[in-house]
This record gives sequence, C-alpha cells and structure tokens, in this order.
Amino acid sequence: MQNVRIGIVGLGNMGKAHLANIRAGKVPGLVVGALCESVGTLPALQGDEKGFTDVSAMIHSGAIDAILICTPHFSHTPIGIEALKAGLHVLVEKPISVHKADCERLIAAHTDKTRIFAAMFNMRTNATFKKVKDLLDSGELGAVRRIHWEVTNWFRTNYYYATGGWRGTWKGEGGGVLMNQCPHNLDLFQWMFGMPQRVRGFCQFGRFHQVEVEDDVTAVFQYDNGATATFVTSTGEAPGLNRLEIAAEQGRLTVTDGVRIHFQRNRVPMSKFCMEAEAAFATPESWHMDIPVAESGGQHIEILQNFTNAILKGEKLLSPAEEGIRSVELANATLLSTWLDRTIELPMQSAEYERILLEKGEKSTFQKTQVVAKASADDFAKSFR
Repeated sequence: MQNVRIGIVGLGNMGKAHLANIRAGKVPGLVVGALCESVGTLPALQGDEKGFTDVSAMIHSGAIDAILICTPHFSHTPIGIEALKAGLHVLVEKPISVHKADCERLIAAHTDKTRIFAAMFNMRTNATFKKVKDLLDSGELGAVRRIHWEVTNWFRTNYYYATGGWRGTWKGEGGGVLMNQCPHNLDLFQWMFGMPQRVRGFCQFGRFHQVEVEDDVTAVFQYDNGATATFVTSTGEAPGLNRLEIAAEQGRLTVTDGVRIHFQRNRVPMSKFCMEAEAAFATPESWHMDIPVAESGGQHIEILQNFTNAILKGEKLLSPAEEGIRSVELANATLLSTWLDRTIELPMQSAEYERILLEKGEKSTFQKTQVVAKASADDFAKSFR
C-alpha cells in the first residue's frame, strides 16, 4: 500500500478541519478516499473522492482503507464496531465513547490486531506535557504527593451550545465539559499520573449556560499510595486558567498554559530533610529553573501522521484507542459520584452509569435554542493552539 485512503464521517467543524489538512498534503501517505455526511451538506468532492450519506455504505464500499470518525459522541461506538468488523483501520475523535460500557464494547470489537485502532488525543503531542511525563517517568521528581490541575480556559458561549442540537444534552452529547472539552486533559492526567483508585466529584449542571449537562466541575482523586489530586474545570469562567501543579519528593513543578514549566527543586529530598533537620521550623533549600520546551507539537496533524505511519510502516501509536477508556472512566466516575453523592471506587462498574445516563436522556424534557453555526473549523481549532 502506497497511500492510505481514509473516509471521513461527520463533516462538522473538526471533520472539515481534518479534511482541509489531508487535502492540503500535510499528512504524507494519507489521502481522502470518501466523505460521509448524513445530516448536513457534503463538501464538494475532489479527484477520486466518493460521497456518501450512509456510513455503512461507505464502510463496505471498498473505497477506503481507514475511517476517521468525527460524528456526535454516542455514534462513535456503533460506527467504530462496524468499521473494525469490516477490516478497516479506525481513528476516532475524542472521547472514544460516551460511557465506559460502550468503550468496553468498542474495544472488544478490535479483534484483528493487524488493524490500527487509534484515538485523536492530539494533546499528547504537546512538547510541554511530553517533558513532564519524561520527568515523572525518569524519577527526577521523586514520588508524587499532591496534584492540582485547574483548567478553566475552556470558556464557551451560549451560541456555541446552540450551534448543534446535540450539544449540552444528555441524549445528544452524554455530558458537558468533561465529555467534550476535558477528554484531552483527563487523558493527559492518566497518561502522566496513572489512574486513581477513588473519585469524588462535585459537578454543577447548567450553572453558566442554557444546558442540562455539567459546565462547572471540581473532582478529587485519591491513590492508594496516599497521593491526592484535584481537577477543576469550567466552560463559564473568563479569563480562564490552565495551571498544573505537582508537589513531589524532589520539589514542585508548575506548568502554566501548557507551555511554561517551572521547577523548584529541593537540594535534599523532603523525607530525608524531615528526618535529619535539627531545627523545628527549617525548610529544605531549593533552587529554581525554567525548563524550555519546543512549540506546541504537531497536534491533530501529528496524530494523523502517526496513524498513517502505523499502517504503512508499523510505527508505534502515540494514542491507542484502547487507552481512551481511562479518560471516559474518570469523567463517568466524577458524574456518578455527584449523582449518588458518594465516592466511587475504580475500576467502576459500567452498567450502573450506563443505566442512569440513558434514563436521563430518555426522560429529559430540556429544550434549547438552536441556531445555524457561523463559526469556521479554524475557529474551533484555535482551542488547541
């Protein structure tokens, strides 16, 4: 195979952005084989591209080797399962599914391991977070004691939610900020720190917008080794903040806006100093340094290239889709904890969450204003710059 022929299903803002990048030749080895849009208007086809209004027809057309799923969240699972069973390579936008039970079904369908199955976790390409992960994995920070991540720079207007009938609803989107904006942050969280053993969530629903889902969240994660973490996010604060703080044995690491790393490093590890200091109020001496990093990384284009290279050259995936269940589970557990008003033990039971979520969608009488979207794909992509 010289080029991978990809079919894109869902030509909303992100689907159009991916289409433009591939057509522009920004992903060597990847070409557009087909486009599918069932609810809107298909973009004008170019060259040998084929157009479809039915995704099953596209999957079985023979016109594509791989599929990029950019549809509303609930449809990721059935489309992904059908594509995997048909022998296609699959790249799915975040989140891979709305809830853990659907993640389990989708992952179980990946029985042919010669087929590449990846997720669009483009923030893993960010040089800043790659550096933080390297520092953690190398032991440079020592044991992590406490984590605080405040990521409130996901501000959205009511117009944003009104541009799609599915947005901001349990039945259409399956959640709010945790399921739409923060899959990236939650994926990075588990990628860097691993999964906690307990989750306590405090979500507020429709606090800032005309939505029925969560738009303001505080979550507490607990680990068996004693480490704790707080995760705070909102689509209703401006100016927002993206600040990650890691208190560890060797000092404190701070990441600001996803681009600046500051390390206050102890000259003597905290536990050692605590045991050997001969003064009651002494504190370890430390030195400060700013750790330089490159630009924000290749983002969506780098994930597309990695997916293509995995198919053509056997390159290792940056974001295997199987790992996407972890960010979904963190989001689900935070919501379930809020609904039940108790701590959720991980791994969580997926059936209970699925039942409650589907009931909320079926029983909802929520109505919201809908408008025709005027925002461009580029406008949405600015969130990742």
